[in-house]
Amino acid sequence: MARLTEVSVEVRIGVRNVSREIAFETNESADDVAAKVAAATSGGVLDLVDAKGRRVVVPSDALGYVEIGEEEKRRVGFGA
Repeated sequence: MARLTEVSVEVRIGVRNVSREIAFETNESADDVAAKVAAATSGGVLDLVDAKGRRVVVPSDALGYVEIGEEEKRRVGFGA
């Protein structure tokens, strides 16, 4: 059987005037997350999907910071 590789990236979002950060893992690449953050900072919202399929939406004016972890590749499936 073939092995599949799944990419996981940890994202931490600091929201202004909120003491807790938003932390989750996503299956999007680090470059895709960075592009969405850049697009959100020019107005609009940051819209990401976590690894469990839940949407995380943060208005751009509420963003304090976004920390994007390194991509971690995990093998999924059975090997021969």
